[in-house]
Formats: sequence, structure tokens, C-alpha cells
Amino acid sequence: MSKAFFVTGTDTEVGKTAISCALLLAAKQAGLQTAAVKPVAAGCDNVGQNEDALALMGCMTAELAYEQVNPVALTEAIAPHIAAGHEGRRLQAERLAGMCRGVMLGGADFLLVEGAGGWRVPLNPRETLADVARELQMPVILVVAMRLGCINHALLTVEAVRSDGLPLAGWVANQCGPRMACHEENMDTLRDLLRAPLLGEVPHLDPWDPLEASKNLNIQILNREL
Repeated sequence: MSKAFFVTGTDTEVGKTAISCALLLAAKQAGLQTAAVKPVAAGCDNVGQNEDALALMGCMTAELAYEQVNPVALTEAIAPHIAAGHEGRRLQAERLAGMCRGVMLGGADFLLVEGAGGWRVPLNPRETLADVARELQMPVILVVAMRLGCINHALLTVEAVRSDGLPLAGWVANQCGPRMACHEENMDTLRDLLRAPLLGEVPHLDPWDPLEASKNLNIQILNREL
């Protein structure tokens, strides 16, 4: 079975997909066969496809049908449980995890399952996306958006991940906008407090280039677990 990681973020719009794409390309450069799943996505084009899922497909080596990469594609770009309710659908962690396992059995060396929003995004009144990661028992990669508030958001997310019984495999510092004030001081604090490997610092790239971003990531930290 492939070695898989669950990618989450400190919030929505922190660059989870961008970093996932860069990780996939870094793994490919290391000679690994790669795959990715975004089990639920909210916000689709007029043919029912999500741009994040399409981006993942463009950066992995596996040739998968869109429905395998993004089995639940919701039309509205809003909270997934609300979007699902508008479509008369119910999201369940066990079912979403089962969809991920189907791709995991495909034999990729390196597989990413990307969440939606942050760690506690609801799926239904009793479950969140964290329950998908728990069902899969996956180590977690955290994408930290380097902006004001990042330390608090990162610490709270890591606390939740660990309280759910999952290991933090590593974290990525993503500069998804202009460089924040006291950037290095914030980085030093995060290094001290997160107690997990830093996979890399990705600078703000305009235009965005996942291959260029991948050069800032040390995939060997994760490869040790393969």
C-alpha cells in the first residue's frame, strides 16, 4: 500500500492545494509514483469540476478519472456541509475515507489526501473532515499561511491534530501574500513550538509555479517514512 499523508491548513485560502501540488512534484523529482485525492470540494465550474482537484491531477503521475480524485464535487463555493445540504446530499466520514482507500490501493509510492478549509470543517452535525483523517489513520502535513495570526492558528491546529491521535509528519510555511512583518521572528517561534519537521518555506511566487515552489521543499524528510 502507498504511504499517504493528509494535508490540512491553518485556515481556508492558505495554499493547501498549491503546496500539495509542489509536494507531488517534489516526490516525482525523487522518482516516486504519486497520486492525490480531494474527497470533497465545494465550488465547481459549469461541468461540475473543481479547480483544486484539476490542479492536483496536473501534478501527479497517476492517471485517474476526475471522479476518483474528487468523488464529491459540490457546486457552491461555501462550507461543504452547507453546500451538500443545498443539494440534498449528506457527507459521511466513513464513506469519504472509503473513496480515498480506493485510490490508495492503486500502488502509488506517495499519496496525498487534501482536506477542505481547516481541520475542523464540518461534514454533518456530528463529524468533521478530521474524522476522515482519523478513519484513514494518516500522518498529517500542515500548511501554515505566513500572515498575522499564524502562530495561534498553527498551534491550535496542531493541538487538535494530536488530540485526535494523529502524528504531525511535518509543516510547510507558505508565504501566500506579501511578506509579513517580523517574518523571521514568527518562523523562529513556529519552529520552537510546533515540535515537528519543517518541510520548507515557500516564497510568494507571482505567477504561481508549483515546480519552482517544489524546489523549496525537502521531500526527503517524508521519504524516510516510505
